[in-house]
Amino acid sequence: MAAQCVTKVEMSISCNNLLDRDVGSKSDPLCVLLQNTSGQQWYELDRTERIKNSLNPNFSKKFLIDYYFELVQKLKFGIYDIDNKTIDLNDDDFLGEFDCTLGQIVSTKTLTRPLVLKNGKPAGKGSITITAEEVKDNRVVLLEVEARKLDNKDFFGKSDPYLEFHKQTSEGNWVMVHRTEVIKNNLNPVWRPFKISLNSLCYSDMEKPIKVEFECINEKKKQKKKSYRNSGIVSVKHCEVIMECTFLDYIMGGCQLNFTVGIDFTGSNGDPRSPDSLHYLSPNGVNEYLSAIWSVGMVVQDYDTDKMFPAFGFGAQIPPSFQVSHEFPLNFNPSNPFCNGIQGIVEAYRACLPQVKLYGPTNFSPIINHVAKFAAAAAQQQTASQYFVLLIITDGVITDLDATRTAIVNASKLPMSIIIVGVGGADFSAMEFLDGDNGSLRSPSGEPAIRDIVQFVPFRKFQNAPKEALAQCVLAEVPQQVVNYFNTYKLQPPKNPAAK
Repeated sequence: MAAQCVTKVEMSISCNNLLDRDVGSKSDPLCVLLQNTSGQQWYELDRTERIKNSLNPNFSKKFLIDYYFELVQKLKFGIYDIDNKTIDLNDDDFLGEFDCTLGQIVSTKTLTRPLVLKNGKPAGKGSITITAEEVKDNRVVLLEVEARKLDNKDFFGKSDPYLEFHKQTSEGNWVMVHRTEVIKNNLNPVWRPFKISLNSLCYSDMEKPIKVEFECINEKKKQKKKSYRNSGIVSVKHCEVIMECTFLDYIMGGCQLNFTVGIDFTGSNGDPRSPDSLHYLSPNGVNEYLSAIWSVGMVVQDYDTDKMFPAFGFGAQIPPSFQVSHEFPLNFNPSNPFCNGIQGIVEAYRACLPQVKLYGPTNFSPIINHVAKFAAAAAQQQTASQYFVLLIITDGVITDLDATRTAIVNASKLPMSIIIVGVGGADFSAMEFLDGDNGSLRSPSGEPAIRDIVQFVPFRKFQNAPKEALAQCVLAEVPQQVVNYFNTYKLQPPKNPAAK
């Protein structure tokens, strides 16, 4: 699955207190931007201009880079003293470097860090400041459309009309940019209000022609009837261009992504001491559960300031009474279930395994409801300050499907997304059912989910894929889910990055 670029980010670079490598004058610094591939290779993306005689340069050249939420994009900023005209930097004095991820930069908006030398030691008192801005046009067209007196095209009942919007490409072709819902059995339909980004609608060109059929003309009827006027009229009741916040508006404004992990400890996983068990730790200390935690966690952790993540297990008998629990902290500390970073989750999991007895059944609803309580509390705030991402890793069929459906429908009203990774080779058809489009998932009482918040993938689909592929797939929908929630409830970013 190819990653889709969420947006473009522009980075401004400045430095302070650089090392002085020149005799009789000051260093002439330049900044080079390198990106890490999936291996260990770094390649150059771009470089700034050289600034003469400055230990505190503020570079005018900006770095423009595609931003992907679902990827860990490793970047390195190298500072060099340029004293010759060659492109090769190996013959220039090295003044220091800093490496981080693009996620770390956008989650803080402005990042200042010390520069280090190749051996990891401080480059004097040198520091680098990176300021990120999203390059965007976040104008959205809000439209309300209706039609009157449409022709009836059905023998039994009335027509089932829908409306399409098309834009013209530079080659003169028309391509569809939006289709409304179908309104059944109605010759005077009023479609639900809908939004189209100005870029999608007309490439942000306000003069671009948009093809909308206002008067519906049936040429055959027109030729047959002299009195023919039309086959109905489509009218735009309301059209407004509004500004809508993007994912990075929320992240750069101070919104935190809170990451929680839920791990399946039911008996169907097999005895962890057996090599056949899904919980068996191979000689290199890895299994499918840990691989999934690492893959997703390494991306999400950049968006949580304190890097303290709650982690839970379900479906096991736990000490000291060995009663079955579907919501126990991996560290067995209910008052403080937080683990320090993704490494902390891994360590808690490894320490937990030999202490519990795998049992059952496979109940999802307790842990979904647990996270939903915190999301509900965050929903009371007047700004878009927190969003919750729950990762559930499981090997089997859900045994509390009705309760889980109800929990997901309730969670769809909250700032929350649920990622389910299926390990092993079980039948995961129920998981596919939970991963439905808006309106397709309903609680047993018939209440629909108001947002699609569940993403399910089987781990083994990615066994032979690059290690980044799993995170790309399961996290691809999260940015839009975040935007949809906060836009639905008209919540603005906190606009207080210092509070982070």
